[in-house]
Amino acid sequence: MLEIHQFPCLSDNYGFLVHDPVSQETVCIDTPDADAYLREAAAKGWQITQIWNTHWHPDHAGGNAAIKAATGCTIIAPAEVERISAIDRVVSDGDTVMLGDHEARVIDVGGHTNGHIAYHLPEDETAFVGDSVFALGCGRMFEGTADQFWASLERLRGLPPRTMLYCAHEYTQSNAKFALHADPNNADLQAYVREIEERRGRNEPTVPTKLERELVTNPFLRADNDDLRERWGGNSPHETFAALRKAKDEF
Repeated sequence: MLEIHQFPCLSDNYGFLVHDPVSQETVCIDTPDADAYLREAAAKGWQITQIWNTHWHPDHAGGNAAIKAATGCTIIAPAEVERISAIDRVVSDGDTVMLGDHEARVIDVGGHTNGHIAYHLPEDETAFVGDSVFALGCGRMFEGTADQFWASLERLRGLPPRTMLYCAHEYTQSNAKFALHADPNNADLQAYVREIEERRGRNEPTVPTKLERELVTNPFLRADNDDLRERWGGNSPHETFAALRKAKDEF
C-alpha cells in the first residue's frame, strides 16, 4: 500500500510525497518548493526517485531542477513543463507511469492550462489533480476554453466515486462561499460547508476530498444539473460551466 505524505508549502499549496514501501521509491507530485520537499523526504527517510508534474506553472514545477540536482530523480511531465524545466519523459493522456508495482494512468485535464494532466492510481483509489479541480471549485481558465475544461471535468467525474482527489491548494473556504452563492438550495453542500468551517477552525486540511462528495456539492462538476442550468443559463453544460467560471472570477 502506498504511503502519501501531505504537507503545506508556499502560502497555500500542498506538497505530496508518495512512497512505495516495497520498492522504496518515492515520487514528488509537483514541486512548488524544492527545499520543503527535500526536507520532508529526509525527515521521512525516503529517497526521492521521481517527479510527476501536473502542469507548467512555477508553483507546480518550479522546484524540479533543484530536486533533480539533489537526488538525480527522473522528471515526468506534460510537454508544457519544458517552458520552465527540463523533462526526462513527456507524458500525455492515456500514458501510464509506475511507482514500484503501482500504475498511474495519465488523464488530460486541460483547461487551467492547455497541457494540464492528472495522475490516477486506480488500485489505490487516488488521483492527483493539480489545479484542474478543487474541493468545491476548479482552477481558473488561464489558457483553455470552456468546452475543453468541461470535457476535462467530465473525465474526472467518470472516475470511481470513492476516488480521493488530491488537489494542490487549500482554497476550500473561499470556494465554499461561491458554491453557496451558485447553488444556495443544495442541502448536501450546506452540510459540507459546515464541516469545512469546523475543520479549518481546527486548522485541519480539507484536502484530499472524495469525488462522490464533490459530485453532489461542487457546482463546477454539476454544470449539467437542471437547477444550476436554470439559475446560470446556458444551452449546454459547457455553457453553464462558462457562466459559473466567469461568475467565480468576478465573485
